[in-house]
Amino acid sequence: MAISSSGVVLLIDGYNMIGAWKTLQRLFQRNGLEAARQQLIELLTDYSAFRAYDVKLVFDAQHRPDQGSSEAVTQSLSVHYTDSNQTADTWIERNCALFCMNEHQPKPRVIVATSDRAQQLTVVGYGAEWMSAQQLEADVKLAKQELRQVQHQRRRAPGRTLAHTLDAATLKRMREWRMAGFHSSID
Repeated sequence: MAISSSGVVLLIDGYNMIGAWKTLQRLFQRNGLEAARQQLIELLTDYSAFRAYDVKLVFDAQHRPDQGSSEAVTQSLSVHYTDSNQTADTWIERNCALFCMNEHQPKPRVIVATSDRAQQLTVVGYGAEWMSAQQLEADVKLAKQELRQVQHQRRRAPGRTLAHTLDAATLKRMREWRMAGFHSSID
């Protein structure tokens, strides 16, 4: 399993987030479970890239017609559906143990996002950190605000012209062309 550039692996109990976040609860009630899952994936796509976390979003297979599978959504976000006889909790606990107790690789910082008290105690026992569903929701919102600020600053940064994005050799050639055109118009 790859470790992110920040060295952080975030394991998320997906249905726990859907049950805890008001926006996802309303979406689930209005449009169904698939819509809530897709919205959570979209929110975590930007979040995982901005925070540079290796995010593994886990859903129980019992709510899907097919068996266990994994899908890489982006380089920093993957979605995992457990086997029919496995819960998201057991998947997270197993992978948490693999990350935290593997003596042959550098240990990443492992964070588990769930509001399940029993799982919290288990993963902390493995050496992972714990984040509640509400803490993750707040951090996702904060990251979104920070991303907007960064984008706004980039748009307002001085020197956002084509000339500032070109390499030195290209700029030199353009100056030469301009000067050649200027001299030919005088002749």
